Amino acid sequence: MAAKNLPRRIAWEVLLDVATKDSYANLLLPAKLTRTHLSTQDAAFATELTYGALRQQEFYDAVIARAAKREVATIDPEPLAALRLGAHQILSMRVPDHAALSETVAVVKANAPKAAGFTNAVLRRVSEAGRREWLDRLGAGASPIARQAIEYSHPEWIIRAMTQALKGHGRSADELIDLLEADNAAAKVSLTALPGLCERDELPGHPTALSPVSVTLDTGLPGSIAAVASGRARVQDEGSALVALALAHASAPEGTWADLCAGPGGKAAVLAACAQSTGTTLDAFDSSRHRVKLVRDSTRALPNVRTRIQDARDATGPYAKVLVDVPCSGLGALRRRPEARYRRRPADINALATPQREILTAALDACAPGGVVAYSTCSPHYAETVLVVDDVVRGTGTQVLDAPAVLAEITGADAEGFASVARGAGRFAQLWPHVHNTDAMFLALLRKAP
Repeated sequence: MAAKNLPRRIAWEVLLDVATKDSYANLLLPAKLTRTHLSTQDAAFATELTYGALRQQEFYDAVIARAAKREVATIDPEPLAALRLGAHQILSMRVPDHAALSETVAVVKANAPKAAGFTNAVLRRVSEAGRREWLDRLGAGASPIARQAIEYSHPEWIIRAMTQALKGHGRSADELIDLLEADNAAAKVSLTALPGLCERDELPGHPTALSPVSVTLDTGLPGSIAAVASGRARVQDEGSALVALALAHASAPEGTWADLCAGPGGKAAVLAACAQSTGTTLDAFDSSRHRVKLVRDSTRALPNVRTRIQDARDATGPYAKVLVDVPCSGLGALRRRPEARYRRRPADINALATPQREILTAALDACAPGGVVAYSTCSPHYAETVLVVDDVVRGTGTQVLDAPAVLAEITGADAEGFASVARGAGRFAQLWPHVHNTDAMFLALLRKAP
């Protein structure tokens, strides 16, 4: 295959693995880009092809089904991945139709030649109408939420859940479209300079609006940056950095800190860097051997970290500060992991409820009297955030701290912009992609009764 078509080949391979092997694009694509040594321009093209096709897959699948006159479930994975790739170029990118069609079909010819004719015919029908016309055709006679599901490529149950989350966290349901659009916007790569190990101005890129230790990059290939290679800085969403900084900033008695759900190690690295300045040790645990290996790599520049394979529910302590970034649906990180929106089901929320409550309970049990527990999720879903914390702390004497005020001290921004639900004298915090340009991180800071 011609070198000029390599970005499309890479994107097609990632889309195929995501569809057939439950792989994650954010893990596959960077590795492929590194191995193939694409130019910055070609790497950016491959990235847009991959993530654009994934973010708008629900829309493209509806178009493909109409153009092919058959359900996408009946189309073999190889041509379907190419059709999604071609539809994105034709309907959402500034790629001439003839180039999008011929070069995408060339990928199929090289890998599944029997499907090339079918792919060519369907993409020709896709190119017969523009994006707006396709949306009008597909939305004719559909309910408002069904039209939103197609236009913004979010399953209907997620649209309902996001609407409820906005209202539940004290915002307006009128923000829904802005939120859905933010999920579909390309998120730039963010780096965190680990406090005490790296200064933000050492890093290329642009300082972020909120985190005092974060930057965004114009390139998607951070591995060549010296501070990243040495472990003094790391790739991390600004919202995740803020969660770790908030716990580090909260006042608590002296003593060891812990991250009980530490993998892959981003928040643990920030916590450990902050702890090192006072000679404090961080215990970083995870129940997965693979994820513990990732934690060790993430914290390799920090000698004050002790790692262990351990279920968060088996933590003992006592710890002065405890972070539990619990397993969740990931609905707050759809702009970075777009395929998650098609894999998750409403039943997953209920399945996660028990371990989330058990882990938070264990964290409070392992926390020293007067110590602080940070409960966080990369989901704004009300059942994974407010309801979990309310259920666990009810009747325990645990104090809900003012998390938005802590974030305001760190960022210099207005605390009300972070505010979620008030509880007693405290409040929970909720970040949003369309408001803060971060993943939708939830944060509760809880002080254990003395």
